[in-house]
Amino acid sequence: MASHSDTLVVFFGATAGANGGKLGSDERELILLVWQIVDLHENKVGKLKRTLVQPDSADLSEQCKEETGLTAEELCKAEPLESVLQQFYQSVSAELKSLGRSSYTLCVDGPLLIRQVLHPEASKKNLVLPECFYTFVDLKKEFHKCCPNAGPVKDLTLTSMLDCILHMLWVLLYHTFSTFETVNYKFESGACSKTEAVDSETVIRARGLPWQSSDQDIARFFKGLNIAKGGVALCLNAQGRRNGEALVRFINSEHRDMALERHKHHMGNRYIEVYKATGEEFLKIAGGTSNEVAQFLSKENQVIIRMRGLPFTATTQDVLGFLGPESPVTDGTEGLLFVKYPDGRPTGDAFVLFACEEYAQNALKKHKQILGKRYIELFRSTAAEVQQVLNRYMSTPLISTLPPPPPQMVSVPVLATSPFITTGSTRDCIRLRGLPYTAAIEDILDFMGEHTIDIKPHGVHMVLNQQGRPSGDAFIQMKSADRAFMMAQKCHKKMMKDRYVEVFQCSTEEMSFVLMGGTLNRSGLSPPPCLSPPTYAAFPATPGMLPTEAALYQPPLLATPRTPQAPAHNPVPALAYYSPQLYMNMNMSYTTYYPRYKEKTHICAKIYLIFTCCIYLI
Repeated sequence: MASHSDTLVVFFGATAGANGGKLGSDERELILLVWQIVDLHENKVGKLKRTLVQPDSADLSEQCKEETGLTAEELCKAEPLESVLQQFYQSVSAELKSLGRSSYTLCVDGPLLIRQVLHPEASKKNLVLPECFYTFVDLKKEFHKCCPNAGPVKDLTLTSMLDCILHMLWVLLYHTFSTFETVNYKFESGACSKTEAVDSETVIRARGLPWQSSDQDIARFFKGLNIAKGGVALCLNAQGRRNGEALVRFINSEHRDMALERHKHHMGNRYIEVYKATGEEFLKIAGGTSNEVAQFLSKENQVIIRMRGLPFTATTQDVLGFLGPESPVTDGTEGLLFVKYPDGRPTGDAFVLFACEEYAQNALKKHKQILGKRYIELFRSTAAEVQQVLNRYMSTPLISTLPPPPPQMVSVPVLATSPFITTGSTRDCIRLRGLPYTAAIEDILDFMGEHTIDIKPHGVHMVLNQQGRPSGDAFIQMKSADRAFMMAQKCHKKMMKDRYVEVFQCSTEEMSFVLMGGTLNRSGLSPPPCLSPPTYAAFPATPGMLPTEAALYQPPLLATPRTPQAPAHNPVPALAYYSPQLYMNMNMSYTTYYPRYKEKTHICAKIYLIFTCCIYLI
C-alpha cells in the first residue's frame, strides 16, 4: 500500500435503524450509499453518486425516515447490496480512468460504516467485498491530527466531509492523507504466553455461542474489527467440553468498545451476549508455558482439529492412518500432539495441524468413524483451546491434595464411606459404568470372568441412587494396580446383557468421593456436593455404629438428626453428625458385596447395606 493517496472517495451510508454514533449497533441493514471522488492532486471534486440498497426487511425506524426521507416502497424497487457494490466499484473505476488515476482510498466519517455495518452485513450474506473496503481514511482522526487543538467534530454529512477535506487541502498547505485504517482479511491463530501483558481494555467475553463454533466463527461474528493474533479463547467446562463462552482480545480499546456494541447481535439463530472482561481472565484461559505446546503452535496459518475419544493405545501411525492421505498432517508426526496426564498416561485427546482448509474439511468428514473399537470425535479447535486442555491435564492431578479444614467447619466431620474401604491414591480399583439396572452380583462376576480371582475380599461395591435403586455404577477393589489396569483394558465397552459397560481404572480415594456424591470419569473428578469447592474440607473419619432402631428406617426418614444423649453407664462410641443441609446433600448410598473364597475356587456373595449417613436416634 502506498504511503499516501492522491485520490479519495468520500463514502457515506445509512441503515434502516439507528445512525450517527449508534450506526450498526442495532444490526439493521444498509439502505443508502452515497459517494464522491476528490482528486487531491488537482483539488477537484467529481460527481455526486447516490444509490438505494434493498434490505431484506424494509421496516424503517423513525430516525431513518426523518433523516433520509425514504419510504419502504422506494427501497423495494432498489437493487440488493451485492449489485450496489458492483455498481460502486465499476462507477469509481470508470471515473478514475477518466481522471488518469489508478488507485484510491475510501474516506469515511469515523469507522462505524465500514467496520460495524458493511463488513458484518457482507459476512452474513456471504458476499466478498472488493479490496478497497479493507483500507480507509478516518476523516475525524485525520482532522484532529492536523488540528489537535480543535474541539470534537460532530457527525458529518457528505457535504460537510467535502468541506473538511478541502479546508485541510487549501488552508493547511496541501495536507497529505497518509494515516490509513485497515480491516483484517482473516483471523490469525497463535500461542499466548502466561507472561504476556494483556490490557484489560481490549478483552470481551462472548456468551451464548453454539457449542460447535470455532475461533473462525467467532472472528466472523466480529468481522470488521481487528482481533489480536491468537485472540480467541474458547472456554471449557469441567469435563473439557466447550461451554458456549469465549474470551476475545482485540488490538486496541477502540475495537473492544465497538465489539461491545454488538451485544445481542446474532450468530445464526442465536443472539450472543457481549460483556467486558479482563486480561487476567484471558491469560487464565489462553496462556500457556509448555515448550511442547509453543513449538506445536509455532507453525503459522495452520488449521487445528481436535480429536477426542482415541484408544489409549493409539499411536501416531494409527492416527495418521485414520486420517488418510486425503488429510495430510502438517510435517507428519510433528503436526500431531497427544494430550497426556502428568504421569504420561494418555487422555484420549489429540490435536492435529493441517496446512489448509481443504485438508481440515476432509479430516472432519471422519467425525464419529471408528478407530480400533471406538468412534472418534473431530471438531475445529483453536490455539487457546490447545493451551487450555494441556494446562488442565498437565497441571491438575485427578485428586488434588486436600487442605486442612477451615476453622468454621471443624464441627462438621465427613463420615467414612465404609469401614472396609481404606482410602489411598494407588489406582487399584475399577469403576463399572452403564450397568443394566437389573444387574446382580452374579452378572458382575460373570462379566469379569477370570479376573474375579483378583478381587479383594469385601471388594465389590454397587452404587445406589436417592431412591435406593441401582444407579448403573459399581466399584471393585482389585489386588493391585496392575490387575486393575488389565481389567479396565480387557473389559472396557464389553457387553453385559443388552448394554455395553464402560470400565475405568481409579483409586480408593476417588471411589470414596463418588460414593459420597462426587462424579468421576475420564475427564476428571468433581467433588461431592457436601464438600465446599474449590477447597474441600477433609477430616479424619470417626468410627460410627448404626443404632438398632435407626436400621428400621430408610435414609429419607433420617433427614433431621438429633443430638445423641448416651446413658452414662452405657457409653456409645463416638458418632459423626451432619447438619440438616449437609445431610440433604449426601445423595448417594451404596450396597457392598463381599466375595469370599470357598475351596479356593468358588465365590459366594453376601449383601450388606451400608447407609452413607449414620444418625443416632433417641
